[in-house]
Amino acid sequence: MKNYVLTDLLLYFFIYSFAGWILETVYASVRKKKFVNRGFLRGPFCPVYGFGSIIIILSSAWVDNSLAAAPGIHFLAVKILVAAILATVLEYFTGYALEKLFGCKWWDYSENFLNLQGKVCLKFSLLWGLLAYILTEIIHPRVAGFISSLPLFTKAAATSILAIYLVTDTVKSTGDILNLIKIVLAYDKNPLEKTIAAINRYKRIFSAFPQLYFINLDKINHEIRGYLHEKSEQIKTQIRKWHSG
Repeated sequence: MKNYVLTDLLLYFFIYSFAGWILETVYASVRKKKFVNRGFLRGPFCPVYGFGSIIIILSSAWVDNSLAAAPGIHFLAVKILVAAILATVLEYFTGYALEKLFGCKWWDYSENFLNLQGKVCLKFSLLWGLLAYILTEIIHPRVAGFISSLPLFTKAAATSILAIYLVTDTVKSTGDILNLIKIVLAYDKNPLEKTIAAINRYKRIFSAFPQLYFINLDKINHEIRGYLHEKSEQIKTQIRKWHSG
């Protein structure tokens, strides 16, 4: 099994976190027909894609090493299957951890075929398998070649700068989430208008996670959704007026 240098693994993490943000943002922006900054963080990184990619890269190397002496084994199929299973496990525990930490459901696959508690489903497990194939067979060999060509000092400097940025962004973004939760939990003590005005400051979060649901707070969930839907319809109406004019 290949031995990876820590700085290389960290750079892979940052690169694929950024690539995941692009993938998520493009997908959401096309669906919404407007720019949507996807992800938990303020900046252009989706760490779950970084972790998932590292798991896929390491599991792929492990499969290559484990099955190297076994003729007739379809290495690629096994690598994709293992990667899809591990990525699905990562997605499940990421959703579980976020739910326990913040008291919110961030996404919900309950309406999808063969889902587990709405956190994972067959559709996206198959998608992770496809992405694993693209990553291991097309993208990563080129990325690894580029990273290995960089001087050690450049890699160390880039890793340090990106790590500082990501930690700072994580702290600030977590603060945003905690402030939003504090506002929501106090909604029954304030007029609805005041609560909505406060929530307006965190519209990015609702835009990034349209299925965000505060557990055991059905009333405020419905009121927030109603308000955001109304504002969305008002914007669409205004845009149609501009086009017709």
